[in-house]
Parts: sequence; C-alpha cells; structure tokens
Amino acid sequence: MRSALTILGIIIGVTAVIAMLAVGTGARKEIAKQISSMGSNLLIILPGATTAGGVRMGSGTQPTLSLSDAEAIQKQCPWVSDVAPIFSGIAQVVYGHQNWSTGVIGSFPNILVVRNWPLDSGRPFTQQDVKNATKVCIIGQTVVENLFGSSDPLGKIIRINKIPFTIIGVLSHKGQSAQGQDQDDTIYVPVTTAQKKLFGTSFPGMLRVIMVKAKSSEDLPLAENQINELLRQRHHIGRDRENDFTVRNLTQIMEAAEQSTRVMTLLLGAIASVSLLVGGIGIMNIMLVSVTERTREIGIRMAVGAKTWDIRLQFIIEALTLSLIGGIIGIIIGISGSKILSILAGWTTIITPFSVLLAFGFSGLVGMFFGFYPAYQASLLNPIDALRYE
Repeated sequence: MRSALTILGIIIGVTAVIAMLAVGTGARKEIAKQISSMGSNLLIILPGATTAGGVRMGSGTQPTLSLSDAEAIQKQCPWVSDVAPIFSGIAQVVYGHQNWSTGVIGSFPNILVVRNWPLDSGRPFTQQDVKNATKVCIIGQTVVENLFGSSDPLGKIIRINKIPFTIIGVLSHKGQSAQGQDQDDTIYVPVTTAQKKLFGTSFPGMLRVIMVKAKSSEDLPLAENQINELLRQRHHIGRDRENDFTVRNLTQIMEAAEQSTRVMTLLLGAIASVSLLVGGIGIMNIMLVSVTERTREIGIRMAVGAKTWDIRLQFIIEALTLSLIGGIIGIIIGISGSKILSILAGWTTIITPFSVLLAFGFSGLVGMFFGFYPAYQASLLNPIDALRYE
C-alpha cells in the first residue's frame, strides 16, 4: 500500500505532463492550420479613414484603393508574387426552391493562389472573365450544401441578387477562420462583375481590400516597404502627410498568436512537472523510512562483504523501479485521458513521442535523484551498529 501511494504521485505527474503538452501542441497545430487557411506570406492593404466634422471613422471608410493600384503593385513590386483585389458584399443566392444569404467576393483569378485554396472540381475564372465582367462564379462547400445538397452544382445557374450566374468551379473545404467565421460560406466572382453588375460603386474601380502574397516570408518586409512607397507615390502623398491606406502583415499577427500558445504550452508543462517533483519527494520519504526499517538487513549485507556502492545501488534501483512503474502507468493514463478530453471537450490534442519520452525520462531522473539521498544514508551505516539495531 505504501509503495502504491508513492507511485501515485509519479502517475499523477506523468499524466499531467502528457495531457498538458498534448493540449498545448494541439492548440499550436490549430493556429498553424488557421495561418495556412488564410494563406501564407500575406499582406492586407486597407483603404484610408474618412474624417467628418473632426471625427475619424477608421480604416476602410474612405475609397482610396482602386483596381489600377492592384495592377501597379503586381507589375512594379518585384518582391510581390501575387495580388488579389477584393470587392465584396452580402447577397441572396437562389437556386430552384432553395435560397441562401452569403458573402460574395469579387477578385482576380489568382485569389485562389493567394489564399492557398485549391478547387474541388471545375475551373477558376480567367483574366478574360475579369475583362468582360462575365457572370460566372466559384462557390464554397457551405453554399453547395445549402443550395444543392448532394447533387453536382457544376454548370448549374444560380441567381445572385436576381442576376443569373453560371457555376464553373467548387472550392475545396476550408473550415473556420481564426475569428470563427465559416470560410466555406462564400462565392467568388470576377471583380469587375461584382463592381458593375452586383453591388455597384460610386467610384469606378474602387476596392475594399487588396490582398498581396510576397514571394517568401523573408521578403514580407521588403514587399511592405515597396507597397508603401508605390501607393504614396500613386496617391500623391507628401512627406509629412499620413498614408491614406494601411498595410497589415497577417502572417506576423498569426505567428504572434502561435508564439503565445507555445509559451502557454511550456507553462502548462512546467506546472504539471511540479506534480513529478512532489512525487519524487514522496519517494524519498518512503525510501528513508525503508532504510530505517531495514537497518539490520543492511548491517548483515555489509558484514558479509557488501561494498558501500552495493548498498547505494540497491536503494537507487528500488527508487528507480518505483518511478518507472509510475511512469509507465502515467503514460497509459495520460494518453487515454488526452483522447477522452479531445472527445468530450472537442479540443484538438496531439500526443508527440517527445512529450512521452520527456515525461518518462523525467520520472526516471526523479527516482534516481530523490533515491540517492536515502541510498547514501544507508551506505554510511556502521555494520556493528546496524546489526545491533532493533
């Protein structure tokens, strides 16, 4: 019973370490997935702010971005890989007796490259479609489910704000964004079609957002500087005047969130490791009691020729055995607990070989570390005094 209670401390510690690291690693993977779903090496350019009566309305309230800006960035910024202008709105979509309200995004064909979003079937619209403001569209999986169910939507005609559009492609499943929005609940159309036929605009060529993909993550600062310089020049902004646009680095924002999760994972692991230390102290206490109870046995062993390190090794091995048994049981419970937590709470938990080896190795070190002092005390006993001990 005493050994079982001693092992319990190690079991709890190893279980806690594995479960906490599994939760933290799962959270990091979810954030990495969200970064990937947004697209890699991304810069977002927003229009400027409107000022009315001394009140500034915030970014995006002044129509300062245009299609010509997006085309200039693509042509004149060598560190930029792709540019996707965005002109979006909410529209009611109808097919047969089914209807659905969703977001409609007008853009260039390379929006799929910028967003790292492959097609499940069909084809993307072309630059010719953009030039001619063709009434074609690519729809997301949520729109497919709500309008078509299990039938194939390719080639079908839907009405967006009462205007007929031909479906030429279906997007692959994307999932939720970092803000919890359903990314599959969307429709892509040529940007000129959105401007001229769907939503209209008081300013020809006006855009709500420009998405820019740099050639690599290392090129993001260079691309950002080039875009700032180009747009300031195009918008005739003087040296002492503020930009009438805002450039945001989405990748840095998401990576900061991932870094925070990494720190949280380390903190959770460190807190869980305290349980292992408590278990180690329990082992040391039990082994000290064991040394006292087995004083005569130690005296007999030393009297018949046992060396100092023979006695030390005996108690170190006993402490190590208790730790490793507790570690094995803790690993089994930790893995099972992580799976159960994932099912019941809906959290993503990932058990890595590193976390298992870390917990198991740490439990072994705890056993050796806290077992050494009782073993050292036992090896110092005088054989004659030990034999006399009652």
